[in-house]
Order: sequence, then C-alpha cells, then structure tokens
Amino acid sequence: MGSIVVGIAGGSASGKSTIVRELTSLMGRSRVAVLSHDAYYHDLSHMPIGHRIQVNVDHPDSLETPLLVRHIKALQAGHTVESPRYDYASQTRSSVGVTITSAPVLIVEGMLTLCDGRLRDLMDIRVFVDTSPEQRLERRIERDVLERGRDPKTVRQQHLERVQPMHEMYVQPSRVHADFLIPEGGHNIDAIRALADQVLGLLDD
Repeated sequence: MGSIVVGIAGGSASGKSTIVRELTSLMGRSRVAVLSHDAYYHDLSHMPIGHRIQVNVDHPDSLETPLLVRHIKALQAGHTVESPRYDYASQTRSSVGVTITSAPVLIVEGMLTLCDGRLRDLMDIRVFVDTSPEQRLERRIERDVLERGRDPKTVRQQHLERVQPMHEMYVQPSRVHADFLIPEGGHNIDAIRALADQVLGLLDD
C-alpha cells in the first residue's frame, strides 16, 4: 500500500502550516512526510528584481504543479525526492533542494492544492482551512514582515489588489472539493485531532 495522501488547502495565512505541525506531532514525525505547494513556485531569477514583485504568485500558473504531481507519485511508490527550496524574499529557487523521504502519511499543503484535478486525484483526504479574510490579512502582515522581509504597507496593498481577488476566484471555490473542513485554522485543535484520527484510521485499515 502506498502513502495516505492528505491535501490541505485554504487562503494565504489561514493556518495551514500550523495545522501541518499539529498533525505531524499527533501522528508522529516518523510517519509523516510534508510537501509544500509553495516550494514549487517558478524560479524568477531570470527577471530583474524590480519586475519580480509584479508577478502574480497567487495565480495557479505561478506554480510548477506537474513537478509536484511527479514527486507525490514517486513518494507514494516509496522513493525519495528532492523538493525545490524557494526563497520568498528574492522569489528564486535555491540551487540545493530539500530531501523528502517517503512515509506512511504524505501531507500536501498550499493555497491552491484543491484547485487542480491532477492533485485532487492523488489525495485520500481533502481538507480546507476556513479562516476569515480579516484574520488572514492580520496573520499575513505579521508573517511577511517577520519572515519574508516585506513592509506592512506593501503587504496590505498586495492583499487587497491581488491576494483577496485571487482567493475569491480560485481558492474559495475549491472548498467544494473538501472532505473535511477546519474552521478558524490552527486554533481549532478539536478539528485537527479529529482529522488525525481519521488519517490514522485509514492507516489501520
């Protein structure tokens, strides 16, 4: 039997990473491998730095999803893969990737993971993280300033002009494909525990 694949989608800064950490802790690190869709952003090193910020990274075309699909299939087959390592500050890929080893549970997380049928078809459980726009904006400002070197004004402007419109166009509609909803993101420990129990139940079947 191959890995159980759990897809976790939801808006930017909705709490997906927190949920992944909690799930990994609940199920045991040795049983879980994680792939982040965000790591598969196209490398923009060929573009002048000033032009990179204009690229719409909230659109599905900004991601190299076919490579992610190949990596999921390889991990399901028991192989090891080298995931890209993406630098959000420079919007480029590192020359050295991240080695991901196959595990009984494979979590694939990212805003747009439920938008693409090629990814959905590989998932055993499809999860959507439901968090209000206000909470997501607050968390995004905090994250992007601390972790990605952005200034609050730019983050807020980008959210209003690009992130939220793309959320309404692509991310929120993908909610209909979810088998499992987690309201309020990483704060909803009861829902996270229920999801962990469901995944572990599939492993025991």
